[in-house]
Amino acid sequence: QVQLVESGGGLVQAGGSLRLSCAASGRTLSSYAMGWFRQAPGKEGDFVATISRNGGFGYYADSVKGRFTISRDNAKNTVFLQMSSLKPEDTAVYYCTAASANSDADYYTGRRQYAYWGQGTQVTVSS
Repeated sequence: QVQLVESGGGLVQAGGSLRLSCAASGRTLSSYAMGWFRQAPGKEGDFVATISRNGGFGYYADSVKGRFTISRDNAKNTVFLQMSSLKPEDTAVYYCTAASANSDADYYTGRRQYAYWGQGTQVTVSS
């Protein structure tokens, strides 16, 4: 079992930045591809970003490409999401996720591919 705990959310003005962290326990993260998803009120959860287990590969939703950066520190069992140039439409609860990976090149964009989810952290961007 992998337990994931997100932190770093909060209220920020449009154009500002936030850095989300996801601390894992129970297993070492080096075996897992990691992802971030978000869910706004009344909407379906959306894929945001993913990173392969060794950090060599990543992929972003078009809506955040060029503004968000996913990274990981396997020695600290932690994953990060650096968010810049934030927009009001980025307002959502952000969830950290983990999926057992078969190779260093694997990463995943589908919700059902992730077995482990954190409890979420709220990000609110004011206009």
